[in-house]
Amino acid sequence: MNLPSRARNGLNGVARELLRQPTVEKPRGQWVNDVVAWCHQHDIDLATRITSKTLRFDAALLAQINDVLDSARIAPLGRSLSGLTSSAQAKEGVEEDKATRERPRARRVLVSFPPQPIAGLAIEPRAIRDVDVLGLKLSAFSALIQVENLDSFYEFSPELSALSGYVNPLVVYRGDSHYGGGFAQLAEAWRKTHRPHIYAGDFDVKGVTLALDSSATHLLLPTIEWLTQNATPLHVPAEQFASQRRLHKYLAALSSDQPLCGYLRLLLEKQRGLKQQWFGGEMVCVELL
Repeated sequence: MNLPSRARNGLNGVARELLRQPTVEKPRGQWVNDVVAWCHQHDIDLATRITSKTLRFDAALLAQINDVLDSARIAPLGRSLSGLTSSAQAKEGVEEDKATRERPRARRVLVSFPPQPIAGLAIEPRAIRDVDVLGLKLSAFSALIQVENLDSFYEFSPELSALSGYVNPLVVYRGDSHYGGGFAQLAEAWRKTHRPHIYAGDFDVKGVTLALDSSATHLLLPTIEWLTQNATPLHVPAEQFASQRRLHKYLAALSSDQPLCGYLRLLLEKQRGLKQQWFGGEMVCVELL
């Protein structure tokens, strides 16, 4: 029987209390009963320390517990496994705590780079790589382009006239249940650079809201003339209606001469939208204020 994480957390708290007093008495709650069962399994005699209602801890008992942990090559009390990767936990001992470990993709993002020839691999229009956010040198990129949909990300090329002013833009997938955490770290780090953050995604309430939430500075969209002709009520999902209030407030705060106004009126007043995969015509960068 491994020492449950709740029992370890409870014992760590007891260890801190023992720095101020010789003994600590705890009621027989769930984590204490876990400790009792673990001690019995490992032949640690609780003797006069235990009653039907409480367990009394002292330095000698914690030392016995640590001796057993050490002999089993398990991290001692006071050493938290929370937030560590599995490989980092392995360095602390043979025990793994999946519930509190850092997820393998917690810092990973999908990035699209110019073609990178590799022996034995067919050359594709773009090279897609899974990278650690901390390994990206943000100063090397003039703009961040955040692509909402995975299929659009795989096909996305920054070779557009709307993006011609940006040298070596960083093209990144927005993320999902697998990669969302990594992009959030990247977006926060990028915000501090004060360089353009362009959101390339659906023309709908969710798309614009996601752009705002990620601190994007621009939307990459077809011209308002093209969208007026091609946006459709078929791309206004009913589940997004509840989120329209926020964008109505956002629109009300804009000056009438700002280009974004026309897009938001088309979206909110005309109730028309369009998925990213259906975009056509000339693309423009529309500033988010």
